[in-house]
Amino acid sequence: MRRTLVAATAAFLLGGFVNHAYADRQPKMRDAVAHLERALTSLKNASADKGGHRVKAIELTEAALNEVREGIKFDNQH
Repeated sequence: MRRTLVAATAAFLLGGFVNHAYADRQPKMRDAVAHLERALTSLKNASADKGGHRVKAIELTEAALNEVREGIKFDNQH
């Protein structure tokens, strides 16, 4: 599982979703994506009984990942 996550993160950072040349202009945004992906994995692997807060945290983390990726995409186009 950990190897898969590392491989997926590496693929993303090396150009899976963002042109590498542009991503170099945005190291903090890349870091944010990596941290959010790790947080999402931890949340998904946590025990389920959290009174709905874990599920909400997963949703919000996925939304945050989407926003960061959209921000990178926007910056790359402008």
